[in-house]
Formats: sequence, C-alpha cells, structure tokens
Amino acid sequence: MKILILHRVPYFKIEYHRGISHDRHEVTYFGTDRALATLPSDLRCERVSRPGTRSAFEEARDWLAERPRDFDRVISLSEYELLDAARLREHMGVPGALVDQVALARDKVLMKQAVEEAGLRVPRFLPLPRFLELDGRVPWYGRTVLKPHRGASSEDVLVFDTPRQAAAAITEGRTGVAPLDAGSDLEDFEVEEFVSGPIRHFDGLVQGGEVLILSASEYVGTCLQYAQGLPMGSFQIGFSEETRAWVSRALAAVRIEDGSFHLEAIVHEEELVFLEVGNRVGGADVVATVELATGVHLPSYELRVLLGEPIAGKLPELPADRRRYGWFVHPGHHLARRVFRGLEGAVLFRSSPRVVAWNELPSGAPLPDHITYQSGETVLAGIVASDTPEDTRKYIVDLFDSLSVRTSPAAPTTSEQVFA
Repeated sequence: MKILILHRVPYFKIEYHRGISHDRHEVTYFGTDRALATLPSDLRCERVSRPGTRSAFEEARDWLAERPRDFDRVISLSEYELLDAARLREHMGVPGALVDQVALARDKVLMKQAVEEAGLRVPRFLPLPRFLELDGRVPWYGRTVLKPHRGASSEDVLVFDTPRQAAAAITEGRTGVAPLDAGSDLEDFEVEEFVSGPIRHFDGLVQGGEVLILSASEYVGTCLQYAQGLPMGSFQIGFSEETRAWVSRALAAVRIEDGSFHLEAIVHEEELVFLEVGNRVGGADVVATVELATGVHLPSYELRVLLGEPIAGKLPELPADRRRYGWFVHPGHHLARRVFRGLEGAVLFRSSPRVVAWNELPSGAPLPDHITYQSGETVLAGIVASDTPEDTRKYIVDLFDSLSVRTSPAAPTTSEQVFA
C-alpha cells in the first residue's frame, strides 16, 4: 500500500514500525520539521515537511496539488488532526472514516447528543450561544462547567458555582479565556452541569464495531486539577460484562467503529454518566499500562485495523502477571520560567519494588511552559504495579501527599520550595 501519515505525535509515542511494515508498504510522513525530527534516521520512508502555519489538511491538499499522487490510506493518530485526515480522505476518495463520522468523536456537543439519543445518561448541557440566550436559566442547579467543544487536556475549562455566575462571567468578559472575553468564538464552547463522583477511563481497541480489548481505570485527581498545577494518575480496576456492554453502546452511538478509543465517564450514584470519548489512545502512560496488563500495544494494533487487517483471534495472550498497573504524573507547567531543582519526599517511593518506571527531570532542566503529560518534559512521570487496585491507588495517593518540588528562577538567584 501507499500510506500517507499526518505525523504530529512524537514517533516514540506510536512506534509506527510495530504496526506497519515499512519494507512492504510505501510510507510517507507529512509533518512539520519538529515532528519529522522524531522519526528514526534509519526508518525506510519518505519525509515531507510542511510549514505548520495552516491546518494539516490545507497544507497536504496544496502539496498534492503541486505534486499529484495517489494513496491507499490516509492516517492520523493525533487527536488534533483526525478531522484533517478525514477531510483529506474525502478530498482524495480514500477509504476510511469521513468527516461526519469523525466529528462525532471530536465535538463534545455532538457526541453527547448522540450518546443521549442512544439511551445513556450524559450531563445536561447546552451549546454556549443557547446557554447565553437563556441567561443561565437552565434545567440544572449548582456547579456548572464551561469547556471548548474540541479541546483537550482541560485547557480553557472553567467551573462556576452556579449557571447564573457562569452566564455573568461570560457576558461581562471576565472568564480569563481571551477569545470569549473578546466576544468571539462563542460557538466553539459548551456549558454543562457538573456531575460529581469518581472519574473512570476506558481504553481499548475496536474493529468493525466489536470491542476486542478493554481496560478500565479510575483517576486519582482530574485533568482539570492537573491543568491547575496538581498531580494526577490512574489505576486499573476490574469491570463487569454490564460495563463492557455500556462501553460498546457508547462507542456505537458516536460511530467509533475502528481503532483505539479513550472514553471517560463519571460514577454518580452507582450509575455511569458519559463524559467524553476520543477515537485515539489515551495520554500520559495509558498505552504502556494497557500493554503491561493485556500484552496489546494499542497504537500498533490500531494501525493494523486502519490498514484493513483483521486482528480478531490474532491478539496476544494475556500476560501471566495479572498485577494492576497505574500511572502518575506531576506537572511543571504551572511553574513555567523556572528551573527544576529536585523532589522532596520522593526517596521511599522512588526505591519501592512497586515501581515499574520512574522518569524525573534532571536537576537544572527548565520547566515546561505548556500543559504536558510527557515524560522528559514534566517534573515526574511513572508507572507502578501492585496485586490489587487498592494497593496501586494507595501508592499514588501517598506519593502525591509526600512530594514537593524544588525550583529556582531561570536566572538563578535564590531557590524556593513549592509544595505539591
């Protein structure tokens, strides 16, 4: 096959060679110079650089107009370029998920509408323009969430005490979200009721609408708290056939039929409440912990699915080690323009036999200026394993309670300590 990959996610996060034979297929990577620099130097492929000033679709379309050629597949494993790949498939007449289908798994309003129509519970919600028309007089009370339709990593997500407070902050231009405060991009946001309870994520692989791999985990902390500077993680838990059926119904509702998925739900009064879903692998160390627990490297098998290879019956057997894995990550973006000087309270945790991976920034490294879960960029990222979910959770909770981060200004003067 001739395969075009819209390349954005660093190569080591996907390891494309594990799912695509680069000797058998003609593979072209289309990305910015920064993205292409993550490709192994000895990988047999074509590298095509794009400026990165416009969307991947627009720049790929223009490139193909200047140098016409055909492809059998157009693939993106980046959440931010799934729609670009769909548009390019439509433009070129290439098989695969098209725009209307992909939009269901990218737009938080569309996905909740579809899941609700399928009979599953979702938070009550409204597109922001409609919410403002009602001036906060909506069919729910209490805490209210404002979020972008297609955002990620909880960027520009805000929680207000009441719907009326949310409406007032938005109409008066004091949310702190620049486009909203300028009165633009209202159609890119939605508002929903805050549903309380433990948040779970379900990760796995689907082909032809059949869930082939499923892993369930529960968060310690939240993505929103992480964006605000607090650590987060998750630990694997068991799940019932009823839960598997619920996940299958949610995926079918948003037409995620092939590839990986990352689905989030809140357990409220012993009922799963759909939060959001992506037709992609989860971030942080979700891929690694799923592989440790199941033997399945999700990106590799997703690529095989996207190439049309049947994988049912070809998945590896479950590992003999049936421990429960978890991942943890401590942010550094809230300390931007400072330098990392080490962790306090980490010694016992670093040397624990439960630790599978521990990736800590070296002392003197600059802290990131953007939200990232990536080891090597954030303060600390790691994986832990125990015999039970409770033990895995306890390690993560105790770690977070014990850690503090030492930093110094980027231009060294006096060091200071910031408690986690």
